[in-house]
Amino acid sequence: MTNRHLEKITGHAGELPDGWSIEPLSKIVRIANGQVLPTDPEYSGLPHIGPENIESSSGRIVGVKTAKELGLISGKYLFDEEALVYAKIRPNLNKVAKPGFKGLCSADAYPIWPKESVSADYLLQFLLSSYFVRQAVAVSMRTGLPKVNREDLNALWIICPPRNEQDEIAEKLSGWDSAVSLVGRLIAAKQEHHKGLMQQLLSGKRRFPGFISSEERIEVRWGSYPADWQYLPIGDIAEQVSGKNRDGSELPVLSCTKHHGLVDSLKYFGKQVFSTDLSTYKIVRRNQFAYATNHIEEGSIGYQDIYDEAVISPMYTVFNTGDDINDRFLYLVLKTELYRHIFEANTSASVDRRGSLRWKEFSKIHVPVPSLDEQRAIVEIFDCCDRELKLLRQQLDAFKEQKKGLMQQLLSGKVRVKPAKEAVA
Repeated sequence: MTNRHLEKITGHAGELPDGWSIEPLSKIVRIANGQVLPTDPEYSGLPHIGPENIESSSGRIVGVKTAKELGLISGKYLFDEEALVYAKIRPNLNKVAKPGFKGLCSADAYPIWPKESVSADYLLQFLLSSYFVRQAVAVSMRTGLPKVNREDLNALWIICPPRNEQDEIAEKLSGWDSAVSLVGRLIAAKQEHHKGLMQQLLSGKRRFPGFISSEERIEVRWGSYPADWQYLPIGDIAEQVSGKNRDGSELPVLSCTKHHGLVDSLKYFGKQVFSTDLSTYKIVRRNQFAYATNHIEEGSIGYQDIYDEAVISPMYTVFNTGDDINDRFLYLVLKTELYRHIFEANTSASVDRRGSLRWKEFSKIHVPVPSLDEQRAIVEIFDCCDRELKLLRQQLDAFKEQKKGLMQQLLSGKVRVKPAKEAVA
């Protein structure tokens, strides 16, 4: 029985070490049953967490507010300092936390209390493991519901080493969690710093000394810019391009996203979301811009640096720039929150009843234009920032993969930890 269940859980045949067992979750935990009203004064001031507050992989809690601050009115589960909180809704079945405080959790999660036979820290690690997540996903897929209910959750299997070995395993894995969390926080801090730097450099509030010929600033509707910069309508530095794929060539199809700009549609969405007839689609060549004419107020503007030639929906506007503009600089400007707001304001003021922002109006929007050399210097700063973030993300991914591999070895008993020796009386 043990061997059969071990293969079902881990995907490979084998035997557990002596003293290890496989137990249904119901035997080693108690799952919350019964909710409380978050409007009750006894509970309204308690912190509230849901799947959105739990970081996957590490289980760190982020962005918590009280039930009162969130204006919650319907029933919630109450948990205390000893409980784990398990997210029971797909795609969050890999999210588990040990809050360490008293609070409420959403109906999309269950508070779970380990019994004496199991360490809460070990249980946290096992619930985060691929061994458990695969079981949970399989159950939710079988029932046709995007969640794991209490009965099915109780029936899932846990590999249980002796208690002292559980503690040692949990300690080793939590060390990796700390490393993952540290790099994750460093990435977040770098992103905030880069965001502030972008606002200062792109508005000229912070400059390279070699480019400054005037300390004066010119006030415009959306802020101010150095007097030795130009402030030009987009139509003066760019022109619309309207070439169509009239022969229906099978070129890559692009879509534009709010955060990632232009992306390969098939790769990004994992399925075809565009027409089979590409003859009406617009051609967008390398080093050209494209924006969603009807949705640019969401920030949907991109730069084509993926293919030499691709196509995009006829609902997009395509344009390119002249020799006095560094495309990367202009793209950084147009992707700022300030310009998303400017697009939104111009879309709202547009006479087009569909709320679109066509080239005629878009081309009238002004942008700051420093000298080409200063544009390049600003771009180099952001390229350095991007390279730094890329390296940190690679490090984060490597830590996650290393922890995942270690989990598979430690939680199945393939690799053993040496329990700490009991103190001699």
